[in-house]
Amino acid sequence: SEQLFMEMADRMVGEGWRDAGYEFVCIDDCWMAPTRDKQGRLQADPGRFPGGIRKLADYVHSKGLKLGIYSDVGNKTCAGFPGSYDHYDLDAQTFASWGVDLLKFDGCNSDSLELLAEGYRRMSLALNKTGRSIVYSCEWPFYLRPVQQPNYTEIKQYCNHWRNFYDVYDSWSSIKSILDWTALHQDTIVKIAGPGGWNDPDMAMIGNFGLSWDQSVTQMAMWAIMAAPLFMSNDLRHISPEAKCLLQNKEVIAINQDPLGKQGYQLTKDKNFQLWERPLSGRAYAVAVLNHQEIGGPQNFTFSLTLLGNGLACNPACSIRQVLPASRDWGVYSWISSLSVEVNPTGTVLLKV
Repeated sequence: SEQLFMEMADRMVGEGWRDAGYEFVCIDDCWMAPTRDKQGRLQADPGRFPGGIRKLADYVHSKGLKLGIYSDVGNKTCAGFPGSYDHYDLDAQTFASWGVDLLKFDGCNSDSLELLAEGYRRMSLALNKTGRSIVYSCEWPFYLRPVQQPNYTEIKQYCNHWRNFYDVYDSWSSIKSILDWTALHQDTIVKIAGPGGWNDPDMAMIGNFGLSWDQSVTQMAMWAIMAAPLFMSNDLRHISPEAKCLLQNKEVIAINQDPLGKQGYQLTKDKNFQLWERPLSGRAYAVAVLNHQEIGGPQNFTFSLTLLGNGLACNPACSIRQVLPASRDWGVYSWISSLSVEVNPTGTVLLKV
């Protein structure tokens, strides 16, 4: 309801989320009335949004935040509400007139892949035509993938970020499957990511119920490595101080938002560990060591620093700082040193080199 979104906006300001960099309050599916109005326009559910979306947008903007909304490329949304098919220009104009700042555009109920692709392209052009700056979040490649390899150059031309894989759930198996999928397809998806267009591995589950502390650290660290858009899916009224601290960690957010805008990738893995790196501005690298063993205690992973940055990250020397699970300086290492990192099961140690 509008009440809930207003309360979340209040908390984002009052509890430091906005200052940490979280600026969008996003409404997902089911916000609409079951039918369009007499002019064919989408309308908000009058019971839950009695003031309409414009009033909510004004409220959110008054807090220095932005409002995101949801629609679908097909004739119905995933939950069965009116979709944007055949109404792309009208819906874009409606959203702009309400003061919307982001559109998540889902891919349910499209009759063919041709119509799906055409719909994503047309909504992109329609949003630009409004003259309002609206972030465009697509699910285009996810709906294409079962049938054909997505053309990421084209998708980036039209979308600001895009989902490639299944919805995230509040569980370790979900986070793990997203990471596995990303590593498996990194040769096709990593190179396209950069300012203006990003791979979206879906929302942060930190602060809910399903992830242990170590698994929460892993999601935060790996989403930073993957240059993922950081959207939280949680209830800010009931979040633990630890989860809040992790989600607001300035050093991790700085890695996630690094201006160079390069996505990280998996360098190597063995039966217990994965080693990932992400090139950062200022000749730095973010490095993640993930222990994907699910039983036992903490284990050590030792690797040569010559592995990092094609051998250049520590040539002739580098300073290393641990960012997660807690921040501390590790000092200066020479090019030919090895590093030994102790990592908890399903946990990650995030370093800045």
